[in-house]
Amino acid sequence: KIFCKYKLSSHKPLLRRYQLFYYPKDGSVEMFDVKNQRIFLRRTKYEDLHQEDLFIGNRVNVFSRQLNLIEYGDQYTANKLGSKKERTLAVVKPDVVTKIGDVLELIYSSNLIVTKAKMTKLTWSQAADFYMEHQTKPFFNNLVQFVSSGPVVAMELMGDEAISIWRRLLGPADSAVARREAPQSVRAQFGTDGIKNVGHGSDSLAAAARELEFFFPSKIGHGPSNTAIFTDCTCCIIKPHAISEGLTGKIVNSISSAGFEISALQMFNVDRANAEEFYEVYKGVVTEYPSMVTELCSGPCMVLEIHGTDTPKSFREFCGPADPEIARHLRPTTLRALYGKDKVKNAVHCTDLAEDGVLEVQYFFKILDG
Repeated sequence: KIFCKYKLSSHKPLLRRYQLFYYPKDGSVEMFDVKNQRIFLRRTKYEDLHQEDLFIGNRVNVFSRQLNLIEYGDQYTANKLGSKKERTLAVVKPDVVTKIGDVLELIYSSNLIVTKAKMTKLTWSQAADFYMEHQTKPFFNNLVQFVSSGPVVAMELMGDEAISIWRRLLGPADSAVARREAPQSVRAQFGTDGIKNVGHGSDSLAAAARELEFFFPSKIGHGPSNTAIFTDCTCCIIKPHAISEGLTGKIVNSISSAGFEISALQMFNVDRANAEEFYEVYKGVVTEYPSMVTELCSGPCMVLEIHGTDTPKSFREFCGPADPEIARHLRPTTLRALYGKDKVKNAVHCTDLAEDGVLEVQYFFKILDG
């Protein structure tokens, strides 16, 4: 039992409050209209919702209705679903940003979920602010210098005991020690020393709350800016179904392995009005338009700016035909052949027309992140 809010219209800020009942035994759902005190949706089997989706702050789709989960319905549900849930900050440092796909793979395989993500380039003073607690330490200047030397990827990770799991994944702070004591850890695999050591992880709930607020402020502003450059670029969206299936790391790795440069990366929760606007060129052109809109706003998506000369054309070819079945027959090594399910859940969106590359990137990285 969980409380949720549903926005009735893309034009009116009218929110309706419901109780959502989920029955794990058969995967059925039921909705109760709190205001009118009546059943809104009778108990119905619904295969697209899973128990792991039910956490506060998440956005889920139930029969094309976009629901924001706002609080647990009772103490039993809170204990069952939320008692061990933690949020922590993970920062991937400049030396390993090119290996972000591998890091994402490790995160998903450890049963953690990425709920926010942003590639950003910190200024010296921003990095100094972030590491303020170390300012009396001898390594402070080198650390700040290094962290502000190139792009980093900041992520909010969520899951049972997320703080300790991410720190265990990272391994000991000194990469040489990590290679001796935790050879499977990320720092053992990719780290160089105690400063070029792959990443950062919050060490407590209080630190996590403070550090997440630095990168993803809940009040004013939107934290350090994204790294989009808006020239010679194309837009790639890793769709919500691929995110929820844990394919993000694999897709990012495939893109990097093919030699494409990811110059900006950010996670977005797109509402229906924005999804309709973004896909407007397909309205009345492709029969899948309504389903494409529903898919794009069904959960978080990861948006990438892919940079390089002639990128819109070469990246579109790399994504393959829109229908994964056709892609598997004709172009079996393309992204949609490898990771797509059908014409709507086809893993990724990519810019179709070369002249729209910059416009699509601007839509996310300037307008939605403005």
